[in-house]
Amino acid sequence: MSPTSWTLEVESQAPAARLFKTFLDWHNLAPKLVPNIVASAAGIQGDGGVGSIRQINFTSVMPFGYVKERLDFVDHDKFECKQSLVEGGDLGKKIESASSHFKFEPTSKGGCVCKVVTTYKPLPGVEMKDEITKGKEAVTGIIKAAEAYLLANPRAYA
Repeated sequence: MSPTSWTLEVESQAPAARLFKTFLDWHNLAPKLVPNIVASAAGIQGDGGVGSIRQINFTSVMPFGYVKERLDFVDHDKFECKQSLVEGGDLGKKIESASSHFKFEPTSKGGCVCKVVTTYKPLPGVEMKDEITKGKEAVTGIIKAAEAYLLANPRAYA
């Protein structure tokens, strides 16, 4: 099967620079903000820059135990990054590969719009409709959890 993609835009009241920083640090923040979903997480290779890998371990509410993500691209000035799934999740079960590109664009009101493009290659015969809906819900939930944290903690990730 050929690669396909889905897109998502999520508006946030949090400033782009701060929300972008929380996203890059999600492996440290997620277990604190969404402990019902993320049991633990850590950077397991690299210094947090391009090529670094982080592992996110999930609770039993998720259909898989963990994912390992590699940071493929980061632009701190434009608040954008790209990461690829390198292990875990549905890799090898439903998909051959997956990557997501995130861009946090400032708005005139001081918040931002997070634009997401996820590209994946399903394994032959696999239908991904439900997974796309769940993926969009998960990304929206991550952004909204980080936004709530930033609004409650104005000095965090400043």
